[in-house]
Amino acid sequence: MTDYKIKLPAGYTVRGATMDDIPACVEMFNTWAQKELGHLELSDQEVKNEWISDDFIPEEDTRIVFAPDGTLVAYVEAWTRQPNSVHPWIWGRAHPDYYNLGLGTELTKWAEQQSLRVLDTLDPELRVTHELGIDHKVKPALELFENMGYSHIRSYYNMHIELDAPPPTPSWAEGIALRPFEQERDLEAVYRTDTEAFSDHYGFIVQPFDVGFPRFVHHFTETENYDPTLWFVAWDGDEIAGISLCRPHAYEDPDMGWVATLGVRRNWRRRGIALALLQHSFSEFYKRGVRKIGLGVDTGSLTGATRLYEKAGMYVASQFDKYEKEIRAGKEISVQSIDE
Repeated sequence: MTDYKIKLPAGYTVRGATMDDIPACVEMFNTWAQKELGHLELSDQEVKNEWISDDFIPEEDTRIVFAPDGTLVAYVEAWTRQPNSVHPWIWGRAHPDYYNLGLGTELTKWAEQQSLRVLDTLDPELRVTHELGIDHKVKPALELFENMGYSHIRSYYNMHIELDAPPPTPSWAEGIALRPFEQERDLEAVYRTDTEAFSDHYGFIVQPFDVGFPRFVHHFTETENYDPTLWFVAWDGDEIAGISLCRPHAYEDPDMGWVATLGVRRNWRRRGIALALLQHSFSEFYKRGVRKIGLGVDTGSLTGATRLYEKAGMYVASQFDKYEKEIRAGKEISVQSIDE
């Protein structure tokens, strides 16, 4: 497969990124985010953690564009190396001073071409799509997606709560108890709980343990934002019923705590465990002086998570819209309904 030849204005250059480019990339990402969203988006460490993933090679999986004066003005990445990658993810940003030059369109076309490599690794009967997304209020990007043939398929909320008093004391179902998380003892069981709890969520794709577990370890524990004292595990005897895996800081706001994962296994649902875990998480943040807490949720959650968060006092702060463009029709292997 040959690369798409990116068409650029005169004097502009393009190449794959290296680790040395992280500071300039992050500066551009955050310049974009401040203009479009009103807050910072990413840190150097967070980007580094993504780029050193086993399933990502920056020099091959990204393209960065420079203006004639050497300013980094646009970026795109394509995630294509995971097993069962039937929906390769495309993510990009452009410096707001360099809009309307066709950079976003050209980089997306390059990423689409890169994404076609997954066809060589997948069963020919499977449905394959490009996927990308953006905050709902960034209308020019939404228009670009639609002009390039993408269709809106799903939306996700960032929900927040601001605590001006201690949150309610959790009420635990009979037989359910919290125990301190111990990484060496509990990490694999927590991963398996996370996988089971989210196996009936829209878009879930089963991954082999030898792929999924190392990826979970890398993205959740090998990061500056990992604090095992903010991992809360609800046990029923010697079985995990549910988990709340929190981070001390949100990407967008260092003063906001973040509930990265909240999940309850099927056999323990409808017993108030998710609400109790959420309230306990709020309480622990409150004790640490954190008054604002956030999380992300599918607006069409198959398990009714949005209603739970509203019940806990959270409100919608922003909306992220996901789009797709079909590469090949066929059998859809990602979860589409709760019965799958």
